[in-house]
Amino acid sequence: MSAQRQAAGPIPSPLPPGENQRSGQKRAGVSRGRDEGVPVRPKALAIYLMCGPETPELAEAAVEGGADLLELGFPFSDPLADGPVIRRAAERALAQGMRTPACLECLAATRARLPHTPLVPMTYASLLEAYGWERFAADAQAAGAASLIVVDLPAGVRPELRRVQLVAPTSTDERLALAAEQTDGWLYLVTLTGTTGARAELSPSLAELVTRARRRTELPLYAGFGISTPDHARAAAALADGVVVGSRAVEVAEDGPGSLSDYARSLRQALDEA
Repeated sequence: MSAQRQAAGPIPSPLPPGENQRSGQKRAGVSRGRDEGVPVRPKALAIYLMCGPETPELAEAAVEGGADLLELGFPFSDPLADGPVIRRAAERALAQGMRTPACLECLAATRARLPHTPLVPMTYASLLEAYGWERFAADAQAAGAASLIVVDLPAGVRPELRRVQLVAPTSTDERLALAAEQTDGWLYLVTLTGTTGARAELSPSLAELVTRARRRTELPLYAGFGISTPDHARAAAALADGVVVGSRAVEVAEDGPGSLSDYARSLRQALDEA
């Protein structure tokens, strides 16, 4: 391990829902921190929530509804990959004072409520650059992060920062192979080109992307971007190992924890039927 990697410090990642024993053995260390007493479902449900004062309660509601993993958005002023719903959520969060230290406090408060649920901060490289790469890795780990997603940090850049990698239908075979090799615990499949947001139909590009990814890794493949309905979730889970739901979850969360729990439950039922 390089001196730079030792300085940054890996963020420990629990074995994600849906990961099998063979893939866990293939990537040593990813199972650290996971409560083995928590049941593992065949298909994983990841819910995205923007950090804010109400997020710990919303996160608890999402898990009560059946979420296996939570992505916690750290708001950024120029979120290029995000559609209008998450952009508005980021603007609200920033207006509430949710800068990086406050988001880390939100992460810690969520961890206190959910000691066994993987929590994954999701943000942009500029935020880490401003805060300090090694400092962020250490502080996120201390606050309870299971891993990290940096939307605009390509595979191969800052490999010492252990994180979940994203690939898209436009990713070259070389880029996909590198991302699969370096990803932390699972591979995030962006189902379409463009920004996040609910769509009427599941992207037809997902099937080919899953096929290409499975040639290169045995780790779980979670599909995200454009998944908003139980039908979307069911169709995506027929191909991938789990789904990530962002924009629609953020919209539903505006109606309170009860609505979010019900929504997560509808997605959970669809995944269990896949």
